[in-house]
Amino acid sequence: MSEAGLQLLEELMRFKPEGVTANGWAVKAGVSRTIWADLRRHGNPSRRTLEKLLDAAGMTLAEFEALRVGQAAPTPLGEVAVLAEHSRGWRSAPIAPIPLFATSLAGEWGEAGSGIELHSINRTAVVGQLDRAAALVADTRAYAVTMVGGSMWPRFRVGRRLLVSPAVPMEVGDDVLVQLAGSDALIKELVRQSPDLIELRQYNPDVRFTIDAGQIAAIHKIVGEAI
Repeated sequence: MSEAGLQLLEELMRFKPEGVTANGWAVKAGVSRTIWADLRRHGNPSRRTLEKLLDAAGMTLAEFEALRVGQAAPTPLGEVAVLAEHSRGWRSAPIAPIPLFATSLAGEWGEAGSGIELHSINRTAVVGQLDRAAALVADTRAYAVTMVGGSMWPRFRVGRRLLVSPAVPMEVGDDVLVQLAGSDALIKELVRQSPDLIELRQYNPDVRFTIDAGQIAAIHKIVGEAI
């Protein structure tokens, strides 16, 4: 197998659906045993084969190609050396920007004087477009908000744009955006999570508090700051 073919195969296998074997993935995608064996031996899938495998993994060919381009892969998919269909190359799909939603302060969460800063996220008001990080190419629901208060200083400075992903898994210790009723949201650190509640931490002032699961519409991971 050529170096380019090996690299393509390795990158493709990163998107194998969880809970199934490589062969099971091929069966789910409707790829024949012969074609699958040839792909793993030579690393030269046709465009149609790639489309089937990626579709079974919940990704489009354009997203996969854009991700490889974002990672500066030495041999883009459009080069005929990688493809079995040598006469049919295709250009890279443009990487869509990330929408920046209007963000404002909405007072305090909980009792008056709690000091727990509450934000309002207006998802119908896109106030800007940010470059999409390579890690978020496949997340079509990723978005950005502005840190408008000082409650998470020194973790986040006022005015920083935060990249938020509904798709990236969360762990204890991650920064999260907790969507409450309506447009209200909390930007905090995840301390603990159970089926009944979550515990969050705010840095300034340093406060830990819990929220019942029934009050939460969604929890999304803050993956970093926009550069």
